[in-house]
Amino acid sequence: MSESHGDEQQSAPQAHATLETGVPSTEEALRKRHTARARSAADRTRAACRCAGVETDPGAVIAVPTEAAAKAANALRLSADALVALAEGAPDPAADARQARNAAAASVLAARTARDHGADELSEAAYQAALKASQAAGTAAGREGLGRNEVLNTEAEAAEAAASAAARAAGWV
Repeated sequence: MSESHGDEQQSAPQAHATLETGVPSTEEALRKRHTARARSAADRTRAACRCAGVETDPGAVIAVPTEAAAKAANALRLSADALVALAEGAPDPAADARQARNAAAASVLAARTARDHGADELSEAAYQAALKASQAAGTAAGREGLGRNEVLNTEAEAAEAAASAAARAAGWV
């Protein structure tokens, strides 16, 4: 690259994202995508907890939960923590993707509680979709993606959308 373009040079991950999509991806745009997934997962967590009769009682949050209600209460706290972390500081695709992954993982805990409470095919499908969304979010945040890989982010978004649809079908949302 010539010296006149030195200020425009992209980092390796940014250049990689540009090559994959054909459109330069900014850290702020990535944060919006990761935040949207985290919010969706947090909404699923709250809805699953409501369906299972778990309140958002801060006193129910304990260090090592063993009962379903305590696990669900911890999931609510973890989802909220992920959203707070996404709202703070400068955008960082890797860290932001980890927060979206945390929210999706927390949603699995709540989905398990709601599934066990409802114990029908739709609840099982919503739980399985939550698992897939969590796995896809983990892959997008993982070593290969670091929150920047277009294909992995798109897969995580599709899995989150499917988990939201399954939660609605189960009557959680």
